Amino acid sequence: MSRPRPKTRRRPRSNPRGILKLTSKGFGFVKTAEGEFFVPASKLRGAFDGDLVELAAAPANPEHRQPERPHAKTGEKPTARVVRILERAQDTLVGRYEVAEPFGVVVPQDSRIPYDVFTMRAEKPHINDGDIVRVRITEYPTARSAALGVVEEVIGHEGDEALGVELIIARHKLATAFSDAALEQARKAALDIPAALADGYRDLRDRRVLTVDPVDARDFDDALSLEPAEGCLRLGVHIADVSRYVPWNSALDHDAQDRATSVYLVDRVLPMLPEELSADICSLKPGEDRLTMTVDLYLDAGFRVVRYEIYPAVIRSRVRLTYDEVQDILDRGVLPEREGGVAGDAGAADGSAGCVGAVGAAGAAVPRAGTFGAFETAGLKHCLDELSRIAQALEQKRKAAGGIDFVSTEAKVMLDEAGKPLEIVIRKKTAATSLIEEAMLLANTTVAKHLRKRGLPGLFRVHDKPSEDDLVELLLMLREFDYLNDIAAGDFVAGNPFCVQEVLARCKGRPEEELISSSVLRAMKRAIYQQDCEPHYALAAAEYCHFTSPIRRYPDLVVHRMLKVEHFGRGESHQQEVDSLKRLGERSSEAERTAEAAARESHELKIVEYLQDYIGCTFEAVVSGVTGYGFFVRLANTAEGLVAMRDLGTEYFAHDARRHTLTGEESGRRFRLGQKVRVSLVAADPHTSRLDFRLCD
Repeated sequence: MSRPRPKTRRRPRSNPRGILKLTSKGFGFVKTAEGEFFVPASKLRGAFDGDLVELAAAPANPEHRQPERPHAKTGEKPTARVVRILERAQDTLVGRYEVAEPFGVVVPQDSRIPYDVFTMRAEKPHINDGDIVRVRITEYPTARSAALGVVEEVIGHEGDEALGVELIIARHKLATAFSDAALEQARKAALDIPAALADGYRDLRDRRVLTVDPVDARDFDDALSLEPAEGCLRLGVHIADVSRYVPWNSALDHDAQDRATSVYLVDRVLPMLPEELSADICSLKPGEDRLTMTVDLYLDAGFRVVRYEIYPAVIRSRVRLTYDEVQDILDRGVLPEREGGVAGDAGAADGSAGCVGAVGAAGAAVPRAGTFGAFETAGLKHCLDELSRIAQALEQKRKAAGGIDFVSTEAKVMLDEAGKPLEIVIRKKTAATSLIEEAMLLANTTVAKHLRKRGLPGLFRVHDKPSEDDLVELLLMLREFDYLNDIAAGDFVAGNPFCVQEVLARCKGRPEEELISSSVLRAMKRAIYQQDCEPHYALAAAEYCHFTSPIRRYPDLVVHRMLKVEHFGRGESHQQEVDSLKRLGERSSEAERTAEAAARESHELKIVEYLQDYIGCTFEAVVSGVTGYGFFVRLANTAEGLVAMRDLGTEYFAHDARRHTLTGEESGRRFRLGQKVRVSLVAADPHTSRLDFRLCD
């Protein structure tokens, strides 16, 4: 007689989990450890974009083509339904207020959120129909009930000129006002040079220091000096000493932690610090004494760092230059003329009058043409030439070590006083921008090495190598071009930086150069801030941190404080700050992503507004993305828009998602990434920042 088998406890089956990413068409996708799932609009169970959800997978029906799924062929991504919402991504949203007594209904501006939020009209009777509001959700939608909420703020009225950027600010929950305590602390901040010198700051006001920034820069947090010293070239990198005025756990510090970065929108800056600091007492203005954290880098004939010093100092910048002016001096050796003279210092460091002329637009005294404050004409040219030579040598060394440079074009939208776009100015990397960038990279790397060598805590800038899966996907796209003929695919997929370098070098000067560079960049992982020092893949640096922009980045401020421990000892709150480094790194990384997204959206908005006047015009473009519902094109001014499949005629085009191509089944006509096309603009909608194009045959 056989014994009955003992019952075993059933092991609970774990469902896949991930972040829900909704599309404007209502359906979404969730990337999980088990792969990526497609979630139909009917299976969201009240989930919003960005929510952490738990899924139950459902097998795809091979007999049903599911035409509403433009992302892939049937079954390519398994279908799933949301069974549980584990964590909500947002508790407020922005939308249009519609009066429907006794309710006020908020229709979300974000087309990816398919749920209206109902509020009680009696609670806020002053809100008008059509106002744009921020609403706090008090009850999320279910299968049986609608979303409920309370209006927190009226942002503006539909049709207002500046509403577009205000909506971006509201959507990303960007801080626009400082606390009263922080403002009071900023107003009381005093420069007090004698006190700083008494505390041990070095007096460097006899050095020939200059700043180089964009023409529209609002603050100046870095400056350079260069002179012979001890048989070497001494490159001085002088960074605004923000930590002198923003002590740990102060009211200013709390506000700075919350922001973690300045946000550079198309029409304004939302600074990390109040303007009393960011635009005045911490800004390295020409002709004014300022406190800095200085890194002196002693370079030999091969531009190698043979020794360095890091210390607090007092400087006086002699001249402010723009990138365009520096490029002009490097190219032609001619000093730039400005209205009222040549911008520079109000006098020499020893107090002599120098060559003082009229007052420029910024209010600073400027010398007559022919001199740049303490710089002779030939002296300034020689200084910039040497800095450029150093930059070129440093760039070559970085590349030899495996550093990767990505080609990028920055579009700056110029606005009038009312916020209307006037033109789109394209900015690219030049010798002038490299001159500053390489000096800052060297200073950042040196400071990171110093922190690690001395065992000092800090926030490091870490960049992991890309994942093999992302590079495999990129490899399939690159095979459409002839970049990989003699590059080992295995080495490329393994993330060999020299293979990535070679791909970028081979596309240089070709129509698809920027597209390939941006595609490679998207395959990279995001750099983050963390307290553990680990390598920076793209810079080929074993140690790296951010030190050079404490006016606008919180991690730089943290690094400054940690460096000062060597000079002034540990304060009472030092350990508390060290214990907070993990949290500060995570917050800074998150805020950086938010700031970048908001800045990009604000520029895209104004680009679309600008192109409204060009509907019906034709443009040369490059195919920048291929989908099952059409292809995206990119204009020379960086504007991107869609050529919809329906506008390609009646022919069926097969979409190859791996090779990023569309191929006509009858004609064989093919569209692929990087292909040049001629298009006409048919629609420009600022409300959605969307551009629609039609192919010109």
